[in-house]
Amino acid sequence: MHTDGFFQRIKWALDAAAAPVYPAIRRPFIPGYQTAKKNLIVSAIDAGQMKDGESLPSGYGIAMDERVVEYPWLFGRLGSDVGKMLDAGSALNHDYLLARPPLKGADLTIMTLAPEKRCYWYDGFSYVYGDLRHTLFADGTFDTVASISTIEHIGLDNTMLYTGNPADAENDQSGFGLAVKEFRRILKPGGRCYISFPFGARANLGWYQVFDLAMVDRVVELFAPRAHQIDYFGYSRDGWQLSSSERLKDSTVYDVHTKQGWGEDRAASSRAVACLQLTA
Repeated sequence: MHTDGFFQRIKWALDAAAAPVYPAIRRPFIPGYQTAKKNLIVSAIDAGQMKDGESLPSGYGIAMDERVVEYPWLFGRLGSDVGKMLDAGSALNHDYLLARPPLKGADLTIMTLAPEKRCYWYDGFSYVYGDLRHTLFADGTFDTVASISTIEHIGLDNTMLYTGNPADAENDQSGFGLAVKEFRRILKPGGRCYISFPFGARANLGWYQVFDLAMVDRVVELFAPRAHQIDYFGYSRDGWQLSSSERLKDSTVYDVHTKQGWGEDRAASSRAVACLQLTA
């Protein structure tokens, strides 16, 4: 028997009750926001909205954070068989994602710093806790590695949200590099790695950082892929849209904790993200 989902269901039920009024307000993180965001993500994934690199519908994801592009982007590229897969950072640890192919029934290991309130071990998913810079996996363990909006936190202060261990309050802005090299090591030859992170004007917010173009290039250099593709998505008052690094290079973020960066566009977090597909 498992009870870990009980309070989660209550939380979602309350949010769903507020969802009908959310479209009239459209402001990040108010009641109804999470349900509206989830519904948009599910709709985009099920429709295969980002499989072919086409433009997004006008008004897509207004006042919503970058997960509305990152998740559909990832699902659009995974294919029907992910093999043995690692979720490096636990960004996929949501029932509405794990219940969808190709994650449903997959040989998926979820790794993050510390246990979270929700987990789905009873559906056959494995959980491992530790530092992504130094994993316990052997060389060539995985066919697929996905790290969605995670490496921007590595080496910085993770005590605010993710762990209570004082040792995790770091300020190593280059820490992401060790994780990228680790992803390469634990991938089988020909395996694929999917990485996303905030992009734009270089910034360190203490608990995460924004990558500029030089840092994007550094990720690619450290991974040393046989092939790679980078997609950039930008946010404006009209929602999210596929864009370019040149157009987005000066993008800023809204930090929900300090309230810095709030604007009339109602950005919920990042105003640009880079999404990398790297082949080992």
